[in-house]
Amino acid sequence: MLSFLTEPSYPKAALGIERSSVSAVEVSRNGRRSFAIRGAAIVPLAGSVLEPSFTERNILDTAGFRAAITEAMTGAGLLGTKRWSVSLPPQAARSAILTVENGGKGNSEEILEWKAEQMFGLPARELRVNRRKIAAEGDGRSRYFATAIRLSVIDEYESMFEEMGIHAGLILPKPVAETEWLSGPQMYGDSLLISSQDDGFTAILLRGGEPSVLRSVTCSPEEIDDEVYRLLLFYNDRFGAEGDSALSRVLALGSGLEHSHLQAAAKEALGRSLEVLSPGDVGFQSVDRALPFDVLAAPAGLASLGHN
Repeated sequence: MLSFLTEPSYPKAALGIERSSVSAVEVSRNGRRSFAIRGAAIVPLAGSVLEPSFTERNILDTAGFRAAITEAMTGAGLLGTKRWSVSLPPQAARSAILTVENGGKGNSEEILEWKAEQMFGLPARELRVNRRKIAAEGDGRSRYFATAIRLSVIDEYESMFEEMGIHAGLILPKPVAETEWLSGPQMYGDSLLISSQDDGFTAILLRGGEPSVLRSVTCSPEEIDDEVYRLLLFYNDRFGAEGDSALSRVLALGSGLEHSHLQAAAKEALGRSLEVLSPGDVGFQSVDRALPFDVLAAPAGLASLGHN
């Protein structure tokens, strides 16, 4: 699902970058669609090291950030590894679904470029935009799943990686990387990822193994339950009549997403229960509580692509 976003290079090791931590992970295949940690480490970041942003400088303390990456790679036993995938903080990139009228006037590439500028709020010349065509809407309009990173922001990360001798072949925002755990053939019907962050959450609905709806919600931790309920109401209004592919499972990652609250919201909004997936349900195997799936889901998902 993710190969359209960047160059088709799939390392077996990945870095996970967040505001408060850096992680390094390598996985090994353990069955057809199951992966175990081969090596992993999570290193906390001081608040003055990284300030993820779509438009502004991200890396505030270059030496501190470099040291944390090196420590994570060393702790995971991966210091000599050169080829990596990387998941970036959700605030550093933006994703959206772009819709284009079929048969309209004008060059389709120019229309998509204009749509991206409107959606992401910056001129196309300042953005790295990667996109993939996804299933059309019922009215036949073409749709594209797009991810954008400001060139000045991605240059910060890539320049540091290059200085460290790291070749980053696949770079994705955290929520997009996390959807890899919902893209397997065993995930029939609709699946929902809810990935929380400091200022809210990102929700991605997958239909037929590809993104269909994306919502980025800004809210306080106390408002998450209400916003998730509204999200499920939206799903029910838009897709509720399509019984064959009805939403039946959700993968909730991050703080503030209580499973019991998700179940209660589903029963009220949808009139039925949802299966809240565990790490084992999606094929992630680890018994080390010091390596939580909430932190490793994005980089481990990218690392699993190296076994495809």
